[in-house]
Amino acid sequence: MSASLVRATVRAVSKRKLQPTRAALTLTPSAVNKIKQLLKDKPEHVGVKVGVRTRGCNGLSYTLEYTKTKGDSDEEVIQDGVRVFIEKKAQLTLLGTEMDYVEDKLSSEFVFNNPNIKGTCGCVESFNI
Repeated sequence: MSASLVRATVRAVSKRKLQPTRAALTLTPSAVNKIKQLLKDKPEHVGVKVGVRTRGCNGLSYTLEYTKTKGDSDEEVIQDGVRVFIEKKAQLTLLGTEMDYVEDKLSSEFVFNNPNIKGTCGCVESFNI
């Protein structure tokens, strides 16, 4: 069974224009570096898997896990030597999303800047599309 990585936050992005790409998910240099750092100590894992789960006030929450293999229905995104697998259930919700890694004095987390999200709830655990 895969171990969970770290906490993730979802932010609605409405005024920012993201460039259309062929990949369902793009990674910032900060996210690429953090994933490389996390995988460095786990040679048996080939990448991370992004999924969605029913959770929180509005219904959906992103999950991140280490993965040893690509699932049959997973979409694979390779960027700067990092492999990210997207579960089938999460593929449509992640189209056009930018995955970032943010650190400040009190927290560090992966942030999904998703232009498809219409809003988030106050618990910051879920989002609605």
